[in-house]
Amino acid sequence: MSSLDAGFYFIEDENVPMHVGSVLVFDGPVPSYGDVIRLFVSRLDQVPRYRQKVKALPFHVGRPVWVDDDHFNILYHVRHTAVPSPGGEDQLRNLAGRIFAQKLDDTKPLWEAWLVEGLEGGRWAIISKVHHCMIDGVSGTDMLQLMLDFKQDSAVPEPKEWTPARQPSTLDLVVNGVRDAVVTPVQHLAALPAVARNLRSLSEIVDFGKSVLGSLPGTARRLVTRAATSLNGPIGPHRRWVWARANLAEIKQIRTAAGGTVNDVILTAITRGFRDLLEKRGELTEGMVVRTMVPVSMRKADQHNELNNRVSAVLVNLPVGEADPVKRLASIRAQMDDLKSSRQAAGADVITNLSNFAAPTLMALGSRTAMRFPQQILQTVTTNVPGPRIPLYMLGRPLVEMFPYVPVASTIRITVGIFSYLDRFTFGINADFDGVPDVQLLADGIRAGFDEMVALAAEAAESTAAAQKVVDAKPETTA
Repeated sequence: MSSLDAGFYFIEDENVPMHVGSVLVFDGPVPSYGDVIRLFVSRLDQVPRYRQKVKALPFHVGRPVWVDDDHFNILYHVRHTAVPSPGGEDQLRNLAGRIFAQKLDDTKPLWEAWLVEGLEGGRWAIISKVHHCMIDGVSGTDMLQLMLDFKQDSAVPEPKEWTPARQPSTLDLVVNGVRDAVVTPVQHLAALPAVARNLRSLSEIVDFGKSVLGSLPGTARRLVTRAATSLNGPIGPHRRWVWARANLAEIKQIRTAAGGTVNDVILTAITRGFRDLLEKRGELTEGMVVRTMVPVSMRKADQHNELNNRVSAVLVNLPVGEADPVKRLASIRAQMDDLKSSRQAAGADVITNLSNFAAPTLMALGSRTAMRFPQQILQTVTTNVPGPRIPLYMLGRPLVEMFPYVPVASTIRITVGIFSYLDRFTFGINADFDGVPDVQLLADGIRAGFDEMVALAAEAAESTAAAQKVVDAKPETTA
């Protein structure tokens, strides 16, 4: 495992299951359980990690390693269930929330998929869980697409024979782990001169320095702004999971009127959601912010099939204390522009990779301590994973919608995942069950955030059109 992947593995405990997930909704007819099993088996040769389990070393003298599971059973990982028919969205969300709250069995490959029948309108769903240590959002989308097809009539290939590789002995792993703990930091240090040699000019050296240091002043300014720390708190074992929707047409309408990027508009709508939540709780004050971590993919175009984590992050203050939605969008847009110019994401990635210098035992202790130590710097995580703009199918059935699940951890009780598919955006809001009983207010507020910006954009368009008519009108001729 890489240091980041191992960190996700180490921080898991009974109240913090560290898997990502999704709910995929399809139009019927519902496939048989056997057909779903055969589909997964036919694709497993393309995702060997799905038949591997984690083997941790004694006393964490080395990073955990992946080994083939010689007792792998597809029937354990792909399961079959149903909601009382006709099951509505509430029933599906409640079922998914219970499934997502349960830890994956770390003695087996760290994934599950559930075929769900009984949805209204003859629809059905797949609920998927994959541990964060083996996959991040972007690579997760890649793996998901291996189970989906771009053509409705795609044939299911014949499964290939698989024989598990012999597991290395514990002694071999310990020896290799000790060697890795000593050699890896030396290798990273040895690589620094090569990096320096590749910087061919003074301007490149300055640019490299900015990637590490350029983000610090802006980050410091954001950290001193008063945040809604009432959103932080301890996490229990249960989850509430709700969702919201938006579409690309309305986001484009908002961008035309007010500027900014798609992400700027999305973060502004999420800001309205948190504003409504805090206002209903009687905790909203002027100038308050909700500080969010926004993961940024550092994955290159040729790295989309690698099963590991290649993410960095930036910090953004959601201006919940600002009543004017136009000013909220302007604030977020200014922050994102500053982050791009200061290259905070690149700087954060360099700092994250410094964990490769830590001995695995210290990294395990550090990861757990960092996530369990009470902190009130961050209140939430918002992660946007772009999906395909063309229709997808599973066993010939069209994928209608997909909703993301992002885990909560440390004292961060709420996370917001965003998927895009075709011309639609879906928001999966995950919250601690006891700490956020009013999470539906956040979901409704996100939808209200889009509605208010669309209304303002329509008013602006009407005003522009009216002004243009005045300009274009010809003066009346007098006799």
